[in-house]
Amino acid sequence: MRRIIPYRLAVLAAAMAVLLTACGVKSTEVTTSSDEKIITYWNIGTEGADKEVFQYAVDEYNKNTESGYTVESISEQNDNYKEKLIVAMSSGECPDMYTSWSGGPMIEYIEAGFAQPLDELYEKYGLKEKYMDAALAQATYDGKLYAVPVYNVSLAGIFYNKEIFERYNLEVPSTVSELEAVCDRLLEEGIIPFALANAPKWTGSMYYQCLATRYGGLEPFRKAAMGEGSFEDECFRYAGEKIQEWAAKGYFPEGTNSLSEDDGQAKQLMYQEEAGMLLGGSWYIGTFASDSPEFYEKVGWFSFPAVEDSDADPSIQIGTIGDQFISFNCEGEKLEEAFRCATYYTTDGAKELMVDVGKIPPTTDASELITDGLTRQILEAAAGASSVQLWYDQYLPSSVAQIHLTTCQKLFDFTITPEEASRQFEQSMENYLAGQ
Repeated sequence: MRRIIPYRLAVLAAAMAVLLTACGVKSTEVTTSSDEKIITYWNIGTEGADKEVFQYAVDEYNKNTESGYTVESISEQNDNYKEKLIVAMSSGECPDMYTSWSGGPMIEYIEAGFAQPLDELYEKYGLKEKYMDAALAQATYDGKLYAVPVYNVSLAGIFYNKEIFERYNLEVPSTVSELEAVCDRLLEEGIIPFALANAPKWTGSMYYQCLATRYGGLEPFRKAAMGEGSFEDECFRYAGEKIQEWAAKGYFPEGTNSLSEDDGQAKQLMYQEEAGMLLGGSWYIGTFASDSPEFYEKVGWFSFPAVEDSDADPSIQIGTIGDQFISFNCEGEKLEEAFRCATYYTTDGAKELMVDVGKIPPTTDASELITDGLTRQILEAAAGASSVQLWYDQYLPSSVAQIHLTTCQKLFDFTITPEEASRQFEQSMENYLAGQ
C-alpha cells in the first residue's frame, strides 16, 4: 500500500532544517532534552484509566532501573496534544519519548527526523512476538518498526443503555434502517438518540467514516487517498446526506458542535439518561467503568450496522490496534533506556491493569486475559474483522485531515452541503498531491 507523506510537516521539517543549520547542527542529528539523565515522555494520560496505564511503565522503570536515568511523564489533553507536539518539534524541543496515533502524523514525525528505527531493540528485548501483527503493522513505516504500541484495541462502535432499550422493547439493530427506527422511537420518548460532543470535530467524523465504509467498503477511501479515486464518490456523499438527515430529525443534542468531549459532555448525557446511545471508540469502556460501575452494568455495545442493499463487508471495523504508539527522539544509551521503559507495557502487571480499567492490550495473549463480556465482544469484533480501517484523520495527510474534520463538523449545523463537503475534501487531496 502506498504511503502518502503529509505536506504540513514536510514544510515544518524544512523550516527546522534551516533553524538547526543556523545553529551549527546538522538537520539529521537528533535533538534531545538538555538534562542527559532525564528522559522526557509526553503522552495523553491526563486522568482516569489513561493516566493509570501511561504512568504504570514510568513508575516501574524508575523503580527498577540502575542506569541512572529517570523518566519524566508530561501529559496533555487530547485536543491540545498534537499541536503542542508539532510546536515542540518546530522549535527543536521534541521530547525523548512521545505518543501518537500512528498513521499520517507518525509518518510526518518520521520523515522530519523525530523518530528512530527500533528493529534491533525489538529483537534484543524479544518484543516483536508479544504484539498482535496488526499492532506491529501500524507501528511500521517503510519496512521498519518506528514505534511501540501502548494499549487498547480501539474500535468505533455504538454503546447503548440496555435498560432504556428494554424499557421500550428496542432490539439491537443490524441495518441502518433498523437503527433509524430505534432513533425515532427514542425521540418519541423524549430521549436524544445519540450523545455527541462535536466541538473537537473528530467525534462527529466517526459517523461520517462509519456511514461511508458501510456504504462503499474500503476501496473508495483508499483510492481517493492515493489519488486514484475521489472523495466525491457516492459513499462520501451518502455519509454527508445521512448526517444531515439525522441532524434535521434531532438525532443529536442541540448545539452539538459546541459541546466538549474532553469535558465529558457526551458521557454525561448517557449517565443522566438523556441520551440512549453513543458512537465512540472502545476506550469508552474504561471511562464508563471507572466513572460509574453501576452505570457500566447498563451498557451494551454493537458494531455500526450495515447499509441495506450494499455489498460492503459489514465485518470491517474502524479504529486502531494499539491506539497510542510511542516513538523515540533520542539515540544511543538514552534510546535504549527509553525503549526499556516502554517494554513495561507488555508485562503481566501492565496488561492486568489495562484489563482492569477496561482497556484491551494489543498483545497476542489478550483473549486469555479478558473476562469482561463487553470487552470480549469488542475483541471478537476486531478478531473477526476482514480489515481495520485507520481513522481518517490519522491516515490522511494533516492538511487534508483538517479539511475533512472541518467540513464534516459543518455538516452537523448545515453550514455546508454534502456536495460542497465532498468537493472541498477532494480538492484538499488534489492540492496535497500536487504539492500545493
